[in-house]
Parts: sequence; C-alpha cells; structure tokens
Amino acid sequence: MVTLMTEFEPSYKGVKILVEKGDITTLDVDAIVNAANSMLIMGGGVAGAILKAGGREIQEEALRLAPVPVGKAVATKAGKLKTEYVIHAPTMERPAMRIPKDNVEAATKGALECAEQLKIGSVAFPGMGTGVGGLRLKEAAEVMVQEIKSCIDKGTTLKQIILVGFTEDLTLAFQNALRASTL
Repeated sequence: MVTLMTEFEPSYKGVKILVEKGDITTLDVDAIVNAANSMLIMGGGVAGAILKAGGREIQEEALRLAPVPVGKAVATKAGKLKTEYVIHAPTMERPAMRIPKDNVEAATKGALECAEQLKIGSVAFPGMGTGVGGLRLKEAAEVMVQEIKSCIDKGTTLKQIILVGFTEDLTLAFQNALRASTL
C-alpha cells in the first residue's frame, strides 16, 4: 500500500512533485520507471518487483529493445500493472554494478525524455541507484530532484512526478531533497 508522505504539495513551474512511501508497482500513473541495467535484464530490486507484479511480458518486450546505454531510456507496456508503461532507464551497464551519481543524473534525464516522447502526464520514480548501485540515499535523491527541475525548465508535458520511497529512509531523503531544492 502506498501512503502519501508529502506534507506540502510542491509545484515547480506547474508540475507537482510528490513523495510517497510504498510499492511503486501499485501506483495508478501513466508510467513507472525501472532503474535498469543496459541489458534490461529484470532480476532483483525494483526490476524484480515490476517483473513479479506485472508479468513476464514486460521482460520479454524489454529484452527485444536491449541494449540501452546509460542516459537513454525505452518504454514497454506494463503487463498486469495499473500503469500503462514501464520506462526502463539504465543506471548501470551490467546487473549489480556500483555506480557514480552521474549515472543517476543521466538515467533520470533519460527517463524524463522518454516520458516526453510518450506525451504522458504522470510518472513515478524509485530511488535510482540506491539498491545495488550503492549510492547514498541523500546523494541519489538530491541528484534526481535537481535533474527533474532541470528537465522541467526545458518544458514538459508532465503534470505530476512522484518520487517513491520503498523504505522510510528513502522517503525522508526524497522529502529533504525537495525541501532543500528551493521549490
């Protein structure tokens, strides 16, 4: 179950940026982001949860689109999920790699560019690079919020972006990054 955790509803240039705690696979948004690897192999973490909840057809479609370099993203249908699309945004070249924060910045940008191409109104992000990627939650959250603002500055069709923390710590890191970003 997803619980809304944002104590305020920040808006940046008309785009609501919200923080929720819970399972990204349960959200009813236009697209959810998968923090992927370039081969689009859906193993553990967020990818594993998406595969389990949405079905093998997501993996099968993704593999036909691989490889995808870090900084780019591709969309697949979402199988049994409530969402219409899964945006696969690689943060690493191979599964289970440690990554620098630049990869999170590039993957966030790639996911937002893919959302623009889809002309959708809402997208939900997990903590990019915070699992096997090994980034500190605070660092990943700050990089993601800054890249989201940068992409909005260029113009967007998005009306709502949700940052989803699977844990309390990640949820708080997202909230703190939003508060500190001068929205």
